[in-house]
Amino acid sequence: MSTLEQTRKARPAEEWASERLFRPLAQSLVDPAARLGVRPTRLVLLHTGLGLLAAWQLRHGRGFLAGQLSPALLLQLKTVLDNLDGQLARATGQTTQTGRYLDSEMDVVVNAGLLWAILGRAGLPATLLLSLILTVDFLWERDHRAARGQTFRSPPAQQDDHPLVLAALERAYALYFQPQERVLDRLFEWRLRRRLGRAPTPHDRVRYTPLAITAIAANLGLSSQLLLLGLCVLAGRPRLYAASVPLQALLLAAVQLWREGQLQAGEAVQLAAAPA
Repeated sequence: MSTLEQTRKARPAEEWASERLFRPLAQSLVDPAARLGVRPTRLVLLHTGLGLLAAWQLRHGRGFLAGQLSPALLLQLKTVLDNLDGQLARATGQTTQTGRYLDSEMDVVVNAGLLWAILGRAGLPATLLLSLILTVDFLWERDHRAARGQTFRSPPAQQDDHPLVLAALERAYALYFQPQERVLDRLFEWRLRRRLGRAPTPHDRVRYTPLAITAIAANLGLSSQLLLLGLCVLAGRPRLYAASVPLQALLLAAVQLWREGQLQAGEAVQLAAAPA
């Protein structure tokens, strides 16, 4: 029997909604799914379908049951299964590059569908902004680990990906995600060097990537996003969630300024302590 500790994705900071709500629920399904021979990639397709069904109901559902309760519950079920696919893959040695790319890209499809359902055409730029928020989480965790010599992502357990499918998924990732990663990566590096006025040392990179910022970004992860959206939908106010997305971006901008200030304050202390 697998345990939550065995199937948990190692992260320096936990996402509360994922670790306290959705992963424990998903863990109860890991062993039954493994016995049935369920493939993680099929779970990805299933929870993608559930997310798109929730988006359709948001757009077209009428009344409390069809327009609020049902899509809110579908979003939470989608989130449980989204956690389950990774936990099942780790428990059964089925982690693959295909699964990683497919999961990330189908999440974008669902996010776009949900925000389109709420905002219409304005949902597309909102989807991009949400993707940038999630990319900040990805980059800050990666940089936190890199600064401390830790492994960011373990290699997949399986290498038998279908070459054409994997190539298509890699291409989609390169077109959508990699430009975001490059822009934000360069921005954060430029801000680091600008604050220091010199090339950063390994110690500077440790100070620039404190656990606190990683924890804040982690708690803007997808499980938290869909929990918040589900609550707003249940309350009949899905636009409140859409309004929160730019506020989340502003929060991350403030956190970025805070870590720059902490870095600069540390520099000032070091200079003051240095012998004349």
